[in-house]
Amino acid sequence: MNVWLIGATVLLAALLPCGVVLLREPILDALVALELATTLATVALLLLAEGYHRSSYFAVPIVLAFLNVVGVLIFVRFLADRGL
Repeated sequence: MNVWLIGATVLLAALLPCGVVLLREPILDALVALELATTLATVALLLLAEGYHRSSYFAVPIVLAFLNVVGVLIFVRFLADRGL
């Protein structure tokens, strides 16, 4: 086990509070928690790719980072239609 894998484990553990906020808070707070969870998951995947020394694993977090931006824009657009 190296420092990259330890960092990824810590970030994955940090997803638990985001899940609690997603389930219990209002929709706008849940959106912020979703953003944070996606960012944490992206960085954790990058750390896992570096920890396992696999360059092919870097494609998934890069695509996830791009889809995160697009997904949030679509989500906020639907929330704006609801008047939230």
